[in-house]
Amino acid sequence: MVTDRAVADLTGLPAAGVLDFVEAAHAARAEAERQVLQAAYQWAVLHHPDRLAPGDRRGRARARRAGGIGTPLITEHAAAAFGARIQTSPYGARRLIADAVDLVLRLPGLWAGVVAGTVRVPHARWVAAATRDLTPEEAGWVDTEVLEAADGRLAWSRFELLVEGKVAAAAPELARAREEAAAKARCARTSRVNKHGMASFTIKADAVTIAGMDAAVTAVADKLRDAMPDALVNDRRVAAAAMLLNPAGRPDLSVGPVKVRVKAYLHLYADSPIARLEGHGPVTVGRVMEMLADTAARVQVTPVLDVAGMAPVDAYEIPARLREAVRLIHPADVFPYAANLTRRMDLDHAQPYAEGGATSVDNLGPLTRTHHRIKTHAGWQVRHPFPGIVVWRDPYGAHYLVDPTGTRRITSPSPGDEPTRADVMVTQLLLEYVA
Repeated sequence: MVTDRAVADLTGLPAAGVLDFVEAAHAARAEAERQVLQAAYQWAVLHHPDRLAPGDRRGRARARRAGGIGTPLITEHAAAAFGARIQTSPYGARRLIADAVDLVLRLPGLWAGVVAGTVRVPHARWVAAATRDLTPEEAGWVDTEVLEAADGRLAWSRFELLVEGKVAAAAPELARAREEAAAKARCARTSRVNKHGMASFTIKADAVTIAGMDAAVTAVADKLRDAMPDALVNDRRVAAAAMLLNPAGRPDLSVGPVKVRVKAYLHLYADSPIARLEGHGPVTVGRVMEMLADTAARVQVTPVLDVAGMAPVDAYEIPARLREAVRLIHPADVFPYAANLTRRMDLDHAQPYAEGGATSVDNLGPLTRTHHRIKTHAGWQVRHPFPGIVVWRDPYGAHYLVDPTGTRRITSPSPGDEPTRADVMVTQLLLEYVA
């Protein structure tokens, strides 16, 4: 059914009005996604093989499981008509139906959040797909572990990493089997897609091997500065890779031998078979031991930092130990909904050092250069009331709280609503720290 749709006239709306409009439009889109997901589950219910007329074997003989382990069957071609109505392929519709069935039957916490409007559909669907090979009990554990972050508070890439880690922790044997399968996919080959006279050469190996290659290319590229003074960094890196991979092509290797030093950050957790390798995500401890055994690496174990007892320094410059402590408190960019997890970010003084701000764990936070400039020049305000808690105010008066679980928009409770303990705490923080 096609209906006439009027295009909203936003002419004359002030900036705050446009923000209110887009916030309402975003909420309407999220509600439509919930309704489509609910319809997908009902479609699966209507197309169980037992609902076919007696003697009708169309779709019955090749019925398949609708979702993960323990979910009911659905007739073979049921997804086709559903997909056509939402302008997607039968394959896309089967995935949507499988996600809906898994959420209702295997992930009750996320499904309740979807129905209540507190869980975003894309986040719920991602968990459903990621847990499809898990047992119902394992999927249920992941459900409770990721529920809080499924409201959109985490940037998408960070939510993916969270789910990946929880799935590995729920089923370490399955994670290990997947690692073994991935280890067999090593390759070094040219890309099949070459355009405009350019080509790509791909090397796929374990994270430690790749880190060593990257360090070697960086070292040679640095030594090429004098020979290639006007070249871009990437041009020098390409030349360095060519020299390392094909010395015969460049016989004058005046840069000499390269001594590679690699630093990889691995976080281990007590009594857990899963570790986290920065920049690569969760890995089993067994896989870590294999990667280290395959290299000539010398392993350095860094002692635990007493973050709570880290004293401030009386200087603008940030010493290494303080920088590492801030990294442990804030593993990601602290701008609202930011995704960056690297160590190459600026450490920003929330209250500027020149205005009396301390160089301490409760006044420093990582920001990309872009977000740092937004904070400095675009009218945003920020305070760190406690280590790990960051409160932002945008130029139009909206407030956001960023903590290790992600970002939340802070709003006043609706009339008649009972404020939660978190609402009360955040309101007090805003009144005290943000003008």
